Amino acid sequence: MSIALGAAARDGKNAGVAPVTYGEGERPPRGDYSRARDDYCCEQDWAAYTEAEHDLYRRLHARQSALLPGHACDAFVRALGRLGAPERIPRFDAVSDTLERSTGWRLVAVPGLIPEEAFFRLLAARRFPVTDWIRRPDEFDYIVEPDLFHDLFGHVPLLFDPVFADFMQAYGEGGLKAARLGACELLARLYWYTVEFGLIATPSGLRAYGAGLLSSGAELSYCVRSPQPRRVEFEPARMMRSRYRIDSFQPTYFVIRSFEQLFDACAPDFAPVYAAVRETMAREGEIEAGAGAPGDRAAGPFSPATSAAVRPTAPGA
Repeated sequence: MSIALGAAARDGKNAGVAPVTYGEGERPPRGDYSRARDDYCCEQDWAAYTEAEHDLYRRLHARQSALLPGHACDAFVRALGRLGAPERIPRFDAVSDTLERSTGWRLVAVPGLIPEEAFFRLLAARRFPVTDWIRRPDEFDYIVEPDLFHDLFGHVPLLFDPVFADFMQAYGEGGLKAARLGACELLARLYWYTVEFGLIATPSGLRAYGAGLLSSGAELSYCVRSPQPRRVEFEPARMMRSRYRIDSFQPTYFVIRSFEQLFDACAPDFAPVYAAVRETMAREGEIEAGAGAPGDRAAGPFSPATSAAVRPTAPGA
């Protein structure tokens, strides 16, 4: 996730400083924003990566790849190899050339989290922003904000899927409308519970398609195997009312049946949905992370026999 949820920038343009985000934190997003253009994009200085950083990418890739069977959706597993050899950090242009031939998307380097409107503009143009720096070795298991590995490994493979690729463009177009309606926080919650932490029901059981899960060393198994979290059938208005946790495993996951369902549900004009959600929140309040709500339909199944050793800790972006 390269979007800085809740960020504001003058005319949506880079002012050379890190954007502001929802919530509180002890430090601003890292990254050198002074070298980025007005649209927050910059060049990937591939020659600047050290051998230690290439090795860190290789080890992260190997760790996550070993966890994918039985946990990741088939579309992700099929496309992962198209990122290129895992021994070194990929060149974004090389991945883009392959991706563009498949679904018309290209990758663009960014210095870190970028404001909502800049993010939406890129998605609407079928450009996916990828952070160009990689985490430190001491952040191998957990990093507070998205880095190159999360953005590239977690997000990009599903852009090879035509339906998911179209959904992401539609999300960007919808985001630009949401910005005009002051509804970005509601749409951000939908993104969190789908693109970042979504599950999909398959004939083989629940599988992860959210990038925050696919790039996590521990939550990928937890989200599918543990009996502890609440798993609810996909419902956009419910998701927009739902708060979420950024400092632990998700206590609630939403489950789609197909990428077509995701695309179709998000295709209509959301203006009346935003109005209805706001009216409901004014009357009944928000839904706290992990809490149930009237009308929830439980989604499953999961395998409790393999869940005993899975315990919630911190998310691994």
